[in-house]
Amino acid sequence: MNLPVGYFNFHKDAFINYQLNRWYSLGYTRKTDIEHVGSRTKTFADYVAAFTQLAEESVAQNRLKNAAFYYRAAEFLVEPYDKNKLPLYDQFRDCFYRAFAEDPIERHEVVYAGSYLPAMRLPANPTSDRKKGTILACGGFDSFIEEFYCMWAYFAAAGYDVIAFEGPGQGAALRKYGLPFDHDWEKPTGAVLDHFGVLDATLIGVSMGGYWAIRAAAFEKRIKRVISFPPVYDWMELAG
Repeated sequence: MNLPVGYFNFHKDAFINYQLNRWYSLGYTRKTDIEHVGSRTKTFADYVAAFTQLAEESVAQNRLKNAAFYYRAAEFLVEPYDKNKLPLYDQFRDCFYRAFAEDPIERHEVVYAGSYLPAMRLPANPTSDRKKGTILACGGFDSFIEEFYCMWAYFAAAGYDVIAFEGPGQGAALRKYGLPFDHDWEKPTGAVLDHFGVLDATLIGVSMGGYWAIRAAAFEKRIKRVISFPPVYDWMELAG
């Protein structure tokens, strides 16, 4: 798939504009829809309502890829203890896995700390010239493994066996299994490597996951290479 290129002025507020560009850049939303949300948003509540409406309309029109990422966008700005947050998350995942039902996605639950870590495996494209190894991948502070599917699918098509996982504090690891963040990222990384029997992997970390990937590689010797983009290591510096 061809991903959008560029950074657009969807909203005058820098934070809202960043989030709108975030969803658009992943390739599963329509630019006119993002512009529509931008034009209707004055408050976070406006943003949530606009994306929820777009998601419902997309479901009605069987545009499940759009629907999934509109539910995800809506969920993002709902407060953690709001009663609507978990239903929006569930709708996001339901639409996502229905939309990509024909893709060779394997869903796994990795035993960890008396609970589970969700993982997604995409086997290397069998028509690729040669298998190039295993990529382990994780997102950042507020991301889900499904959110970066465009990247995971790209690497699998290029001949890599891709395993994306949610560590403690992320996605379903937090929402479904109650696991809070754990600074020692080599622990969940090691559990995922054990589950899949991987002895040599490249670890990709996105955003805060970029920092965790470097941390994990320092202690987990089965991680031989790291791609960190970017290594977000100091939230106070970013906030300041």
